[in-house]
Amino acid sequence: MITVYVLIALVVLLAIYVVGLYNSLVRKRQMAREGWSGIDVQLKRRADLVPGLVEAVKGYVTHERSTFAEVVAARNEALKVDATDVAGRAVAENALSASLGKLFALAEEYPDLKASANFLELQTALGTVEHDLQMARRYYNGAARELNVRVESFPSNLVAGSFGFEQRAYFEIEDAGDRARPSVQF
Repeated sequence: MITVYVLIALVVLLAIYVVGLYNSLVRKRQMAREGWSGIDVQLKRRADLVPGLVEAVKGYVTHERSTFAEVVAARNEALKVDATDVAGRAVAENALSASLGKLFALAEEYPDLKASANFLELQTALGTVEHDLQMARRYYNGAARELNVRVESFPSNLVAGSFGFEQRAYFEIEDAGDRARPSVQF
């Protein structure tokens, strides 16, 4: 009779442990979803700023149509990518960042444009969004890391596999030039 009680106690303890692991995995998955939502919000804010920035530059620079077209095309491609496709979104957003870089390089050639209040306001707003995006990316990647560790670690990997928990992709910079050490010359 005592062995039956011991077995029942072990089964109950095991069930409590499995429920705890499951709830931990759910919490980590929700944190990753929340993190991705933060990135998505910042990417949308950035995409909303791009048309105003392009229009501000267009007023000063009329012969650089290819740069404007590239920025607009990159923005439109970024907006087309499914919000749940982390890797695809990263590629599209990296292309948008590169084309925005060309737009700012173009603006450097026009002192009147650089002094324009509208352009400066848009540039500042875009800088703020880029900073917020970096923070959201860090949060998301941290949440994804926590979930991925739980999904891979024993014994939580047994629970994760049983209930369909999957690893999350990181939102990373694809351009190796963005990771390179900048050269500073005096």
